[in-house]
Formats: sequence, C-alpha cells, structure tokens
Amino acid sequence: MSDTPQVLLAHHLKTLKLPTFLREYDKLARQCAAEGDDHVRYLVRLTELELIDRERRMIERRIRQAKFPAVKSLDSFDFKAIPSLNKMLVLELARGEYTDRHENVIALGNSGTGKTHVALGLGLAACQKGLSVGFTTAAALVHELMEARDEKRLLRLQRQLAKYKLLIIDELGFVPLSKTGAELLFEVFSQRYERGSIMVTSNLPFDEWTEIFGSERLTGALLDRLTHHVHILEMNGESYRLNQSRKRRKSQKTPA
Repeated sequence: MSDTPQVLLAHHLKTLKLPTFLREYDKLARQCAAEGDDHVRYLVRLTELELIDRERRMIERRIRQAKFPAVKSLDSFDFKAIPSLNKMLVLELARGEYTDRHENVIALGNSGTGKTHVALGLGLAACQKGLSVGFTTAAALVHELMEARDEKRLLRLQRQLAKYKLLIIDELGFVPLSKTGAELLFEVFSQRYERGSIMVTSNLPFDEWTEIFGSERLTGALLDRLTHHVHILEMNGESYRLNQSRKRRKSQKTPA
C-alpha cells in the first residue's frame, strides 16, 4: 500500500500530460530538501522545468510538421562565401517580425550559393519563434496541387497551405511549369497575398520568370502580389558547393 500515492500521482501526472513533472518531481524534491527550499520554491522550479521541456517539444513538433529536407541553422552558414548577401538583413529576418506584417522574402541567385540553406535557417528560426512553417519545392507543390485537383480535394489542400504562418517554396525556376500547374501555383500566391508570408528561392532573375509560368500576364500578376511587401536577398556569386569541392580535391592531391 505504501506505493499507492506514487502510483496515483504518476497516473494523475500522465492524465494531466505533465511528463517532466513525472520524471523530475522526486529527484527535485530531494534536491530542494537538501538545499532548504520551501514547497513554493520547489513548485516554481518544477513548473519551470515543465515549461522549458514543453517549449522544446513544441519546437520539435513544428520542425517535424514543416517537413524540412534537412535541419540547418544560420549559425552554420558561411556568409563570407557570398559577399553579395546582406547578412544584417538575414539576421533581422531571423527575428520573424516580417511574418506579423505578412511580408515576403525572395532569395535570388545562381545555383550553389546557399539559397536553400538560408531558407532552411530562416524556417528553423521561425519554428523556434513559435510560428507554423511549411517547406516544399515548387515542383513538388505543383505536383501535389494537380494531384489534389484530380482527386477533388484541392480546396482542402489550399486551406491547409493557408494555415502556415510562413510557406517556403524552394527551387522556383528549376523546372518549367505546365499551364495548369502555373495557374494552380499562382492561386497559392494569390490566396496568401497580405494574409501570410511566402519565402521563395529561385535561380532566375525576375525578368526570366515568364519562362517558368509561360505567360507574361500571369507572371506580371504574380510578381505584383509577391513583391508588394518583400525583402530580396541577392545571392549571386561563385557556387559555394563547387568551391568546396575544388578545395577538397586540392587537399587530396596535396602530398602529406
């Protein structure tokens, strides 16, 4: 019978969804007793542990739901390798305040300059700020939209996309779009105009976006919405990946 209070307490804490309480209460009680802390300080320390752990779990859940292809932070980005990139602007965007104003971010530059890394870093920062984030490539999103349309669940998918505080669309311009695909993607941009933030990475300058969407009228209307409230990250320069590959090959050839 001596174990009954502990069993009941464990049951209640599980029911209340307080896993950190359950894991830490006994150890912390002994620690507080040894340090002479009263019951109020004990409860304060225990609730602080629960809150910290809950925030960590929420961040992890948002990161999973974002469906990042990899988790990368801005701390690991080599800003010196891309001198054209405005580092101060990127760090300002990492604070996430642009999403409150429903502003957009566009990273433009040739392949290999780290556009996806920056997008992933800003997406991770947004998750850490408590924002809902969705990550996809332009090609994958268009495929998903066309599939949803064929299966008569397009409206449901559009509503799901609209719920994201930040929607990141990577690699716009790598694959030309069909007329239907371009129109469906335009609808996503249009629905988020002044309602939610979009981040886009593209290897093409704006004057070549007609090649992606196949229509000057559609491209003009899209750019009009996308660039109305926008932060542009210029990321032209030598391919970072190519440069790193050259350095590796050179180091391998250098005799020991």
